Amino acid sequence: MTSIRFLFWRRLVFVIAVVGLVARASAQEKQPAPAKLPPGFIGSGSCKDCHQEIYKNFATTPHWKIAFDKRDAATVTGQCESCHGPGGEHVQSGGDPAKIVSFKGASADKITAACLTCHQYGEEHSNFLRSAHKSNDVNCLDCHSPHHYRQPQYLLVKPQPQLCYACHSEIKPDFAKTFHHRVDEKLIKCTDCHNQHGSFVNTQLRTAASQDAVCLKCHVEKSGPFVFEHAPQVTEGCTSCHVPHGSANPRLLKRSNVNLLCLECHTVSFGSGVRGTPGYHDQAAQFQACTLCHANLHGSNFNQFFFK
Repeated sequence: MTSIRFLFWRRLVFVIAVVGLVARASAQEKQPAPAKLPPGFIGSGSCKDCHQEIYKNFATTPHWKIAFDKRDAATVTGQCESCHGPGGEHVQSGGDPAKIVSFKGASADKITAACLTCHQYGEEHSNFLRSAHKSNDVNCLDCHSPHHYRQPQYLLVKPQPQLCYACHSEIKPDFAKTFHHRVDEKLIKCTDCHNQHGSFVNTQLRTAASQDAVCLKCHVEKSGPFVFEHAPQVTEGCTSCHVPHGSANPRLLKRSNVNLLCLECHTVSFGSGVRGTPGYHDQAAQFQACTLCHANLHGSNFNQFFFK
């Protein structure tokens, strides 16, 4: 009996030892291999001694993680130096700010060029150089902060929509109107409709997957294609009848009375090619709302007059 117990414990100790060795080897494999420092680079550990708060914040950002995940010397050992350049001379000089790349007070072009070194590819950032923000000298650090962000996602200096309101203050009152897109309620964001980094569409609008207006990304039932199309939706888009941010009128319409909106186009104008209202529509009370009959005004597969 004693010998059986001895064999049992000996085998148990052996199994535990083998498991420990395997776990240790696995942990060593997951650690990135040390990379050779390029000339002038000293590694981010030296930055920590003087810039403790910045270092602590930066170590929680996606930039830090990406620097560790990549296996080349310029990024793995750089981290801070990937943006600020080699820090050897800066440390040797006792912290001379002229010996390191600094973005404090830098021009918008210099900041943009540094960020686009990595962020120039992909649909989101590829049009930034032709964007309205770039044309108005808005740089990346006006909205993002690699060190002192307030919104962890995308490292924003403020959460949306407050960040956008800082410049676009004329838009803010629209979202307080009776009928509005629920931006202040945080159900949608400004960037759901606009690409802040640039677009080929006016007001930097995004487009749906079919390259239609961004409105149709949510309002898919209005997208068609229809056998009988309503011309304004195809030629001018949704904003020919609707106000995108907010309105005092239901359905974000431009006019309080549906008839007034329809009659802006559907009036008798010889030679225009636009169909006017027929003579038997005298605009009396019973004919006030055009949509009582022309219910499918976004388009129809059954009737050219968009009847029910």
